[in-house]
Amino acid sequence: MHVIATAGHVDHGKSTLIRALTGMEPDRWAEERRRGMTIDLGFAWTTLASGEEVAFVDVPGHERFVPNMLAGVGPVPAALFVVAADEGWMPQSAEHLAALDALGVGHGLLVVTRCDLLDPAMAAAQARDRLAATSLRAVETVAVSAATGTGLDDLRAALRRLVARLPTPDLSAPVRLWVDRSFTIRGSGTVVTGTLGAGRLRPGDALELAGTGRPVRVRGLQALGAPATEVAAVARVAVNLRGVDRADVRRGDALVTPGRFHLTDLVDVRVSGDPVSALPPEVTLHLGSAAVTARVRPLGADTARLRLVAALPLRVGDRALLRDPGRRHVAAAAAVLDVAPPPLRRRGSASARAAVLSTMDGMPSERDELRRRGLARRGDLERMGIAVSAAPVVADWLADPEHWAALRERLAEEVARHARAHPLEAGAPVEALRHALGLPDRVLIDALVSPPLAARDGRVEAADRDGALPLPVAQAVERVRADLAKEPFRAPDASRLAALGLGPRELAAAVRADALLPIAEGIVLLPNAPREAMTVLARLPQPFTLSDARQALGTTRRVAVPLLELLDRRGCTQRLPDGRRSIGLGPDAARGGPPQGAAARRVAG
Repeated sequence: MHVIATAGHVDHGKSTLIRALTGMEPDRWAEERRRGMTIDLGFAWTTLASGEEVAFVDVPGHERFVPNMLAGVGPVPAALFVVAADEGWMPQSAEHLAALDALGVGHGLLVVTRCDLLDPAMAAAQARDRLAATSLRAVETVAVSAATGTGLDDLRAALRRLVARLPTPDLSAPVRLWVDRSFTIRGSGTVVTGTLGAGRLRPGDALELAGTGRPVRVRGLQALGAPATEVAAVARVAVNLRGVDRADVRRGDALVTPGRFHLTDLVDVRVSGDPVSALPPEVTLHLGSAAVTARVRPLGADTARLRLVAALPLRVGDRALLRDPGRRHVAAAAAVLDVAPPPLRRRGSASARAAVLSTMDGMPSERDELRRRGLARRGDLERMGIAVSAAPVVADWLADPEHWAALRERLAEEVARHARAHPLEAGAPVEALRHALGLPDRVLIDALVSPPLAARDGRVEAADRDGALPLPVAQAVERVRADLAKEPFRAPDASRLAALGLGPRELAAAVRADALLPIAEGIVLLPNAPREAMTVLARLPQPFTLSDARQALGTTRRVAVPLLELLDRRGCTQRLPDGRRSIGLGPDAARGGPPQGAAARRVAG
């Protein structure tokens, strides 16, 4: 199916032309037929001689109903631009053309009607002159008379040529169906209609009502007045919904594939038409069938930030129309550059942002978006309408290569800075590094760590750190080591450590430097103490008691208990049911010799 909208001044014969082409009445309301003009959107369809099906969205031409016209034209890829031969170019002809040009509609036909009343050449030349500077400059011209049938065959042939030129829709794309009608059918429930511009719909599909995120499900489909098991873009479609009341969905809402669109009320755009400086503080933004008030903040010569009163499911590259509701004219076209722009809080940030926007073309680009953002989640980019091919650096995070390399350098600098400022700590805390680098997720720190850095226990440090202790700490540790060299199992008590200035942080640093070995909280020995202890204990008759070990080691119960428990954990000694212990690590143990082979390795471990 192909979908084409009409456009043109009121009473130039748009609806009459559609009736002549399709044999259907596009005006749905009795009031429209009584007054002889279209007020709301009308719909009709026909099958061309080539077998192609064409659906028409007939829009109102009266100035008062321009918002209705824009709701019909917004999602449609082609237009029949109608000008009457006996009246020629008129005010609403100009506004409709400005709207089509703003929305980037580049496919269509110029149809000069009522050629039975006046030679169409003058009106055609006048219209082509107006179209020449717009997106419709290359359209074909056809003259017709719906009253006499003159030119209708030519128009049908031109329609066949037109639909052959229309771009192929992306059937794999997520659905974004802008609602232009909603109503209730007894026994079926809520039905909405719209123009499906991309993707496909099937009964049972799960969708979201974009404004609220409310989940809905497709109960049934109709296309061209008949039930359908699948509707593929581009197509006019009626969707019977389950899970939503008619009062909850209206024109301007959108049904979208869950999780595939970015719902936003803040966008940066490039403006063409009226100068940005001439735009009023508030405009109406028209996109799809939506019409939303937007506050304008000029940024650059042709760029602005729009704050919408209601969030819309927008993507980079969308084209919208800005209309001045006071002057009732199309003020500008807006190409969406960024649907998740950064805040402008600091002095000079607006001019800096304008400089960035001046480099953007509104074409979705993974490489450019990552270059600007540095880091982004894959899902966020896809919701912005950007196809992603790069591999993530970690989890679902993508990174610009240059930015990632710069982060690695900054991480090393921060780790070194922290080591200088806090020499007694075991590296810099991951969370502190995350804040210092301004990263949104701590997993990014883990991914950035690479040699010569190493991460352990929630901290990052240089793997080749020499472990040098500050001079006062080193001197205090040397005094402890000197004491232990004389009596290796007489661990200094808390008062001795305090007198030397060795608190928990200083002792932890000494342990990391392999200068001391902790066997319990506040109890330290020399690193070779387990091996020396095993040499002593191996000389005892086996098995031995705690008291035997304490006396042989020349220490107190405070030290002997945790030291033996350490040897138990390492498998160097074995505690028996009666509380005694035995070495039993090899043939030398019973003779009192030092442990050998595997036993020695366990002791050293």
